[in-house]
Amino acid sequence: MKITKRSWPVLLVSGQFDMPNDEGMRLRELESELTEVQKCSVITSYSYEDAAEIFISRADLGTILIDWDLPEEGTGEEMSPEILLETIRKRNLNIPVCLLTERLGVKKIPTHVLENINECLWKTADTSEFLAGRIEALLTRYIQSVYPDFFAQIVNYSAAYKYAWHTPGHMGGEGFLKSPAGVAMHKFYGENMFRADLSISVPELGSLLDHSGVAGDAEKNSARVFGSDMTYYVLNGTSHANQIIWRSQLLRDDIAFVDRNCHKSLNYAMVITEAYPVYMVPRRNKRGIIGPCRLSEFSRESISQKIEENRLIPEEKKQNSVKMSALTNSTYDGLCYNVVNIKKQLKKSVENLHFDEAWYAYARFHPIYTDHFAMTDDDVNEEHPPIFSSQSTHKLLTALSQASMLHIKNGSHAAINPDEFNESYMMHSSTSPQYSMIASLDVATKMMEDSGKGLLDDAILEAVTMRQKVAMITRELRGKGEWFFAMWQPEKIEHEGKIKRFEEVPSSYLCENQAPWILGADDNWHGFEDIEDNYVMLDPIKLTFTTPGLYEDGTMEEEGIPASVVTNYLINHGIVCEKTDYYSFLLLNSIGTTKAKQGSFLSGLLKFKELYGKNVSLKFVQPDLVRKFPEVYDGTGLKDHCRQMHKYIKNNKLLDKMQAAFQIIPDQAMKPAEAYHAVVRKNVEYVDLDDMLDRIPAVMVVPYPPGIPVMMGGEIMDSKAEPIYEYLKALQDFENLFPGYESDIHGVERVEREGKNCFRTLCIRK
Repeated sequence: MKITKRSWPVLLVSGQFDMPNDEGMRLRELESELTEVQKCSVITSYSYEDAAEIFISRADLGTILIDWDLPEEGTGEEMSPEILLETIRKRNLNIPVCLLTERLGVKKIPTHVLENINECLWKTADTSEFLAGRIEALLTRYIQSVYPDFFAQIVNYSAAYKYAWHTPGHMGGEGFLKSPAGVAMHKFYGENMFRADLSISVPELGSLLDHSGVAGDAEKNSARVFGSDMTYYVLNGTSHANQIIWRSQLLRDDIAFVDRNCHKSLNYAMVITEAYPVYMVPRRNKRGIIGPCRLSEFSRESISQKIEENRLIPEEKKQNSVKMSALTNSTYDGLCYNVVNIKKQLKKSVENLHFDEAWYAYARFHPIYTDHFAMTDDDVNEEHPPIFSSQSTHKLLTALSQASMLHIKNGSHAAINPDEFNESYMMHSSTSPQYSMIASLDVATKMMEDSGKGLLDDAILEAVTMRQKVAMITRELRGKGEWFFAMWQPEKIEHEGKIKRFEEVPSSYLCENQAPWILGADDNWHGFEDIEDNYVMLDPIKLTFTTPGLYEDGTMEEEGIPASVVTNYLINHGIVCEKTDYYSFLLLNSIGTTKAKQGSFLSGLLKFKELYGKNVSLKFVQPDLVRKFPEVYDGTGLKDHCRQMHKYIKNNKLLDKMQAAFQIIPDQAMKPAEAYHAVVRKNVEYVDLDDMLDRIPAVMVVPYPPGIPVMMGGEIMDSKAEPIYEYLKALQDFENLFPGYESDIHGVERVEREGKNCFRTLCIRK
């Protein structure tokens, strides 16, 4: 069903609407003409304030009519029409706005207002029929402009009700109606979903594989909006975008310079390309939060030294250039690199530079992130290699799941050949693309082009509001000798020449200026000792909460609350966090976050504090946990439970062991690709953790937290890697003492022996 004019209401703003005078009569006639003759829908608002609330809460308005001549009432604190117009234009530059005024009223309208409206309509001079016709014409043109080209083609094709004689087999949804289960699915998703599920056989929609027609036009438009030279739509996630990038540039035995804090898809890219990996080691603070790699690691001298020290790379290949450098931006904890400074440092040290920006697709659309994203507009650097960015448009923008974008900016002296690159693209892409996913990328682009700044203004303001609210609660409760959760953020900010508490700085300043979010060595709230100047910023919309029990210097308090207990409690109350570490957890404040959502979260934290203070039984706090493991948790209170877990973490130095495990890169016995080949050849065997010393894992081992590899396939668990062994042993013991808190450890399988879980990993067969 095609969306009609009635789906895009006209907002009519006038306090005269119900008045028993000529103006009121004419406004009522105008509404009647719009609804009955022009078949539009109308929402009436009687004040500028009310109209602003309606506009902010609804993105489906089609045209706005503002009565310029409302009488000034009260104390003068009411919103003016200029402020209403400013509010509208901050969020939507394209929606038609008309001023309703008297013929002589135009003399009183400021020039800047006239520049931001579409028309002035004379309330008493023109007929209601004429006014309604002009409004309908504006509305129709606007609706047409809302649909980006590819999405518009899908809508138009679906509305044509053609008989389908091509794939997919459900034939526009008809196939589902022949079985009860199919009917249930059809009713749940609706007919439009299935009518828009089309085949590559539909020529009107172009081809994604050769980037032609409206599909190719959509990609070119996204390149323009996101600031790249080329953009490719990737429909199987950023994991495959990473594979496409690497497969297009690297061959067997090429050298890759990789952030150890990278997504496993990049590690698999090393497997597929059979490259030699050389690693950058990210910093970690005493809380275990992953920090940035040192800027010095990008220097030619540092890269050459790492290659020279690598015992796996043959001597004759050590003089070869580095084919690819890959860096995670932003990090999982919201640290964003200054790309301009990295490009200055690299210059000609690598042939290609790749930023994995899976969680960061929005950065281009707000000035607070200036210079801190891959496709940044940079006229400073005369020399830089081709730059790739892989973005999960579905994660923090609005595309459907797995819909991602791959952006390319050509180098100053080297360009990426589209035909050559497309060979890798086709190798990793389906010949049956999901057209609704393409449409979602097209729409996400249109949304950011039209409203990106406004959407991010809201997201950043809501995040800053949350940060300041938590800081105020924490300060208030600590003043009473009580505890509360804190946030990983600056405690004090320089503002107007004075040092102020974070919560006392105007939120507008924090939302509009980058300076408060730049990490510096002179204010070490972040815990990274030798941080470089103007190198890394904290993303304000990524919210890291810290729990009691751990001082900033890494020493542990006598009592504490492990973060996993808090996030498990929140899950049971319908609140799911993004990432949980030992004494911190992460929330993402995306453009879809609402104020009610934040209120529920803060209420949940305060409720947890109350339950903790009363030592309420776990039977009421985490009933599922007690039902599953009654022999361990029945009769235990929440405070006692936290004390027991905290005591184990402290006495067994679990955080110290984690730190030690991630500070080393184990020796390599073979490339990751060779280790994988052993898996394919079945030349592997499971080895218990107790017997892992001096063995070579064939697969990567990735504990969560923090979600980065402690070992790659082909590295040796020798004496150098003993800290990794000790950390994994401590994790194994922890899970047996606290069942229900098993962490996700990629590459580790658990087997039960004598009532206990034992870790084992696939290793190269002896």
